[in-house]
Amino acid sequence: MASVKIDCVVKEKYSVGESPVWEEKHGTLLYVDAVEKNVYRWNPTSNQVEKVRVDAPVGAVVPRSSGGYVLATGKSFASLDWEKKVATDIARIDNEKPNIRFNDGKVDPAGRFLAGTMAMETRPGELERHQGSLYALQPDHSVVKHFDQVDISNGLDWSLDHKIFYYIDSLCFTVDAFDYDLQSGKISNRRVVYKLEQEEGIPDGQCIDSEGKLWVACYNGGRVLRIDPETGKRIQTVKLPVSKTTSCCFGGKDYSDLYVTSATKRMDEESLRREPQAGGIFKVSGLGVKGIPPYSFMG
Repeated sequence: MASVKIDCVVKEKYSVGESPVWEEKHGTLLYVDAVEKNVYRWNPTSNQVEKVRVDAPVGAVVPRSSGGYVLATGKSFASLDWEKKVATDIARIDNEKPNIRFNDGKVDPAGRFLAGTMAMETRPGELERHQGSLYALQPDHSVVKHFDQVDISNGLDWSLDHKIFYYIDSLCFTVDAFDYDLQSGKISNRRVVYKLEQEEGIPDGQCIDSEGKLWVACYNGGRVLRIDPETGKRIQTVKLPVSKTTSCCFGGKDYSDLYVTSATKRMDEESLRREPQAGGIFKVSGLGVKGIPPYSFMG
């Protein structure tokens, strides 16, 4: 077993750091702060962080094949011109529920951008159940709604043969799988591949590695789990020095580093003293496995 090393590489205290994605073209890590309405780009070589502020909570950022980025923000899919620092709506979701916002999202191997919604909190830590849905922004900018009755739409990724879609609705405390038809984008046959144990916390973001195993960030669990979706077994646990781990992605030159985002939201002063690196971004190296490059939105 390689020796695993964990470094806090971005020491900002983000409220809810989320949706990390490696951008090969610039050798940078993209991510968002969902609550602070910011999109970030961190360059490991220069250690510079650039940011663009948008006008709604932002759940996810993804690269776009024609340049720039696409966001899932508020109730819209929007394009982001980084140089001009301007976000422009591509499509809004026609959801009758006023109190929802986009959360995590990712691009599928055919270039569609899938992202789901959740209810906004009514009081700290409380939200209305079953208000969210999962949507796909198609390359022609139309929007498909896959299903509703979601609590907190979260981590998503695809198997290496693109036939299985993995998905997390956080308050189910499971990682689920669907059959995925890449050509049509249709999903079916939902089943559970892993149920979290109590001390593992709440499943949040996830990503797949080049061996087809899933890495799941556990909110309030301070860890990332490596899961074999075929056997439903946990293979490895990587514990981090912060409890509110939110999401993860592979990156770096050969995709051998795992980047993990975290949050400080609703942490009191005592908790922040106990976890001085809370809200930072961590690089986990020496795992002995690699990730795969992310897909770009084709529209």
